[in-house]
Amino acid sequence: MSCSRIISHPFSRRQVLKAGAALGVGSAAAMGLTPAWANPWGQSNVYSQGVEEGPDVSLAIRRESLAIDGQDARPFTINGTSPGPLIRLKEGTDAILRVTNLLDEPTSIHWHGLILPPEMDGVPGVSFAGIAPGETYTCRFPVRQNGTYWYHSHSGMQEQLGHVGPLIIDAAEREPFRYDREHVLLLTDWTFEDPMSVFRNLKTMEGYYNFQERTVADFFADVRDKGFSQTAEMRGMWAQMRMSSRDIADVTGSTYTYLLNGHSPEENWNALFKAGERVRLRVINGSAMSYFDVRIPGLKMTVVAADGQPVQPVPVDEFRIGVAETYDVLVSPEDDRAYTIFAESMDRSGYARATLTPREGMLADIPERRHIADRGMEAMGAHGMDHSGMEGMDHSGMSGGDMEGMDHSNMPDGEREDMDHAGMDHGGGMAEEKAKTLENGFLAAGEAQPGSRYDQPGIGIDPNERRVLVYRDLKAFTPWPDRRAPGREMELHLTGNMERYMWSFDGKKFSEVTGPIHFEKDERLRLILVNDTMMEHPIHLHGMWMELENGQGELIPRKHTLNVKPGERVSALITADAEGSWAFHCHLLYHMDAGMFRVVQVS
Repeated sequence: MSCSRIISHPFSRRQVLKAGAALGVGSAAAMGLTPAWANPWGQSNVYSQGVEEGPDVSLAIRRESLAIDGQDARPFTINGTSPGPLIRLKEGTDAILRVTNLLDEPTSIHWHGLILPPEMDGVPGVSFAGIAPGETYTCRFPVRQNGTYWYHSHSGMQEQLGHVGPLIIDAAEREPFRYDREHVLLLTDWTFEDPMSVFRNLKTMEGYYNFQERTVADFFADVRDKGFSQTAEMRGMWAQMRMSSRDIADVTGSTYTYLLNGHSPEENWNALFKAGERVRLRVINGSAMSYFDVRIPGLKMTVVAADGQPVQPVPVDEFRIGVAETYDVLVSPEDDRAYTIFAESMDRSGYARATLTPREGMLADIPERRHIADRGMEAMGAHGMDHSGMEGMDHSGMSGGDMEGMDHSNMPDGEREDMDHAGMDHGGGMAEEKAKTLENGFLAAGEAQPGSRYDQPGIGIDPNERRVLVYRDLKAFTPWPDRRAPGREMELHLTGNMERYMWSFDGKKFSEVTGPIHFEKDERLRLILVNDTMMEHPIHLHGMWMELENGQGELIPRKHTLNVKPGERVSALITADAEGSWAFHCHLLYHMDAGMFRVVQVS
């Protein structure tokens, strides 16, 4: 296993091609002259942006003009497309990934969900120095897993500008389910604004992109439903916290165009099938900030994998996919008709879509749009939390950070505020539950932690309307090898201030912490995440799996990204078997850049 660098000097396009040939990266596809394409197993439309087959893959990163939703744009491209091509590897092989930076700024690629040596993980300033302009970075590593994953830049705001793509690893042995055809569905959010302007707008005014605030008519409707006293109390609580009950998403369809495989809803990408086939849909949320609720009206979906790992089949009508998560589902369309693949943003401000169809040109109806929901007591941690202490609470003391334009190779140290959060009471109910846990010893492995809401799909979904996937449904096929009980617990609080747009762990932004979080090599520990904010956070740990303690005993599922709902307590078991330094962060891009980022050191 190795990574190597080859440095070139300022170049012309002709020089790049000539040098690339010598480096083994100078193919027409890698240089973006023609779209890369492969057609594994004779399947059509597996992914519309092209396929790069492993084990030897060459990628070229540049900034160029492309049309997005019919408008001129300047995204980051990989081999000439944005989002980038599908990288397809095979379990049991030795992969070689060559990345050439044709930009005038540094870049990087993180192979999201892959278990790799830290120097190949792709986070500048944590595991490597980044890829300088004119440089080719080569990684070689054994592929020891299979499933649906993705890749993206970890430099500045490049991910928001289209520097993302899917990564599929085919299994060396037969998977526990069969299918006839597959399609990869990559969901992204695109803005024609400069991402740094988006970040400044979020810091300037809370709710800058929320055009769905409550009206006087909404207030009187609530009075009719809940009575004046309860309505006034709830409105007063939100006003006291200087937040809106409709702060569902920080960035919305007011600036975002939601894309599926790079295509807008109007462009309506087509996924082909033949009636009677079993079709595997590999769904990836590669967006910067957007959660999606995915359904195919008229078709039942069977969830068979989560974050690349197989799970026991779960038949559902809809599933919510957090930023950076992946789900594999099987569908079996029996009729010779078209179906709409509908991915509605969680805040209902827009949607992405495609058509699953037996023939090009067929259309299906777009389902009726749902209205934005209001956050309720659960967003304030009502499940087990005592809110009597919240009155008069000054949320401005929760530090987040100003890390605008953050390339992790240049994270500022900042001035550390003297804030001792170790003794902070985050809620009487939570404190009581934690005391009981400590008094009675550790929970049995796989037992759900008090305060978790794994049986709830989240805001804006009525579980009585249709069958919706929840975290408690996820059950692994076989127990994971490490069956040890955790030797210790580590609790981290997700903290922030929406009004000032500051995000952090335990009240400290990344630039304020003095050192990394430390895991002992090969220890077994329980990580507890407590969301003290009123927004969802998809928390991603690099280099290691998190085994979600969702009540499934020995069959708890492995995930690389955990969605933590407002006021929720989520726990996972970790085997710290990956020595080195690893990124650990909220995968909402602007939250990470505002301070919700840490480094985990395993030694």
